[in-house]
Amino acid sequence: MAAGRPIQSSAGRGRVHLTQRRREALVAYALISPWFIAFLVFTAGAMVYSFGLSLFRADFLTPARFVGLGNYTRWVQDEMFGLSLYNTVYMLVFSIGLGMPVSLAASLLLNLRLRGIAFFRTVFYMPALVSGVATFVLWNIILNKDFGLLNWLLGLAGIAPVPWLTTTTWAKPALVLMNLWAAGGGSILYLAALQAVPQELYESASIDGAGRWSRFRHVTLPQISPTIFLTLVTGIIGGLQVFLSTMVMTDGGPYYSTTTYMLVLYRTAWRDLRWGYASAMAWLLFAIIMLLTLLVFRSSAAWVYYEGELRR
Repeated sequence: MAAGRPIQSSAGRGRVHLTQRRREALVAYALISPWFIAFLVFTAGAMVYSFGLSLFRADFLTPARFVGLGNYTRWVQDEMFGLSLYNTVYMLVFSIGLGMPVSLAASLLLNLRLRGIAFFRTVFYMPALVSGVATFVLWNIILNKDFGLLNWLLGLAGIAPVPWLTTTTWAKPALVLMNLWAAGGGSILYLAALQAVPQELYESASIDGAGRWSRFRHVTLPQISPTIFLTLVTGIIGGLQVFLSTMVMTDGGPYYSTTTYMLVLYRTAWRDLRWGYASAMAWLLFAIIMLLTLLVFRSSAAWVYYEGELRR
C-alpha cells in the first residue's frame, strides 16, 4: 500500500481513516509506551518527589516540616560541603587528566598493525569487565603497605614502603592511580574512532610533508575529537558521582581526606535517615553536574570537529 493512502475500517457504525504514516506512528507509540511509563514513574516521578522532599525537614520518624530552601543553605554552609566537593573535584581532575591521555596512548598502540594485536586488545580491555567491588578489593591488596604488590615493586628499586591508603598525603593519589585500571574501556572507544579516520587524509598530509606529530595534531585529533568530547562529558558526570571506590577502600578516611560528595550524601540518607537534607544535597550536585556539562558543551564548538559541519 502506498504511503499516505488512507486505510478505511468499516467496523462499527463509523469509519476510521488512518494513513499509513499515522498507523506507523501509533505502533511506534505503543512500542515505546512501556519505557515511557516506567520513566515517568521511576525516574521523572522520583525526581519530582525528591525535589519536593528537599524543601522539608523529613526523616520519616517525625512529622515532616516545611523549611523552604533551608536544607540547601544549611548544606552550603556546612564545612563538609567544601571539603567533600574539594575531594571529589581533586579526584575528578586528576583521574580525567591522567586517564584520557593514557587511554588515547594505549589506543594508538593497539591501532598498530602487528601480529597478534587482537589478543592484546582483548587483554587490555579485560580489566574493564571486572565488577567494581572485586576491583576495589584487589586494589586494597595491591596498595597494602606491608604485603602489597606495588610496594614490593618499589622495594626492588630501593624505595621505602608507601602507606598508600592510610595517610592523608597518599590516599587521594592512590585512588587516582587505581582509576587508571579502567583506562581500557576508554581506549576501546578511541580505537574505534582511530580506525574510522580516512586513510586518504594521512596520505594527503604526507604528500604535503607533514611528519608524524603534525599528522597526529592536524588529522588524528580533529577526527577523533567527537570521541574525546564524549569521554570527557561522561568522565565528568561519572567522576562527580564517585562513591563506591572510596566507600570500599577507605570509607572516606583517613581524616576525611577521601570523603567525596556522594559518600556524604549516602551517609546522610541511609545512615542518618535525613531524607530531606539528602535530597537537597542531591539536587545541588545535579546543578553542579549540569553547569559543568553545559560549559563543556559550549566550549565544544571551538575544538570538536564534525564531518560536514559548517562553521561560522
